[in-house]
Amino acid sequence: MSEPTPGARPTLEAVAARAGVSRATASRVVNGGAGVRSPLVEKVRRAVDELGYVPNHAARSLVTRRTGAVAVIIAEPEIRIFSDPFFSQQIRGISKELTAHDTQLVLLLLEGPGDYDRIARYLAGGHVDGALAFSLHTDDPIPAITQRAGIPTVYGGRPSWTSAADQRVVPYVDADNRGGAREAVRYLRDLGRRRIAHIAGPLDQTSATDRLDGYRDVLMDEDPALVAAGAFTEESGARAMAELLDRCPGLDAVFAANDLMAAGALRVLKERGRSVPGDVAVVGFDDMDAVVGATDPALTTVQQDVDGQGRLMARLLLRGLDREREGSAAPASVITPTTLVRRDSA
Repeated sequence: MSEPTPGARPTLEAVAARAGVSRATASRVVNGGAGVRSPLVEKVRRAVDELGYVPNHAARSLVTRRTGAVAVIIAEPEIRIFSDPFFSQQIRGISKELTAHDTQLVLLLLEGPGDYDRIARYLAGGHVDGALAFSLHTDDPIPAITQRAGIPTVYGGRPSWTSAADQRVVPYVDADNRGGAREAVRYLRDLGRRRIAHIAGPLDQTSATDRLDGYRDVLMDEDPALVAAGAFTEESGARAMAELLDRCPGLDAVFAANDLMAAGALRVLKERGRSVPGDVAVVGFDDMDAVVGATDPALTTVQQDVDGQGRLMARLLLRGLDREREGSAAPASVITPTTLVRRDSA
């Protein structure tokens, strides 16, 4: 039995020789193919371990037309991505699923308009098999870029860019934002709160518009002065809370479109001498441990499974890649449920 030359990279031929099988059989085992008897599979895997063989992905891609990599595109500035736990949690879910399928995650960040050209060139260059994109805003170029690159894409969040002229199936994963918002506002109303304000997220994102719509579903005749604009950041929540108190000092509840803005609202309420929940009840959205654990009082919020949504996005994309190779239909979108988690702030 031949031994590899010291310092040389083990080859598939060496694996086949060590296992006592043909190169074709060794290749099927290494590349996850079917039709190989279990005893032979074990022999090949043992030879791979003994020799320290690492598959040549460049050579494999010539045969499979797959790179084994997926781009993750987040349409937000870097400072927001690394300060908002929502993004790290969703990336963690994506990474878990891709790792389980031996697929590499390639993170592509958008800091400014010039980055779109860079990302377009990268995607068009055939470096990845598909893309996962989330936190997109209305009129974002990413959907057009991925379409031109011809790569399958799954989106995080309900798309806002499809129209009657664009009949493509756009698979996405999202939470029941509108239903979760309705549950939060109904809960505040059932507590006897009568002046319920809303701190909205950026309205060029469907998660924010859906949560605003859920608020309005319950309070159809509410005073427009009770709605203030935020940007899904703690500071924007603080500014919006200050504006609301100045405009409507008699408000007795606040539903914020995410936990970070709710944390900002709690800070301002404390500075203004308003007790929570005595004077003003506060409810957030997301149930981010890193945020909720730092709020005082503990934040009542709408829980969504962000980690699970990341895993679902990756799963849909990987299934879509397999179906594309088989000529099957694109995967269906998924809406995940939300749950109101009651704590001390409301």
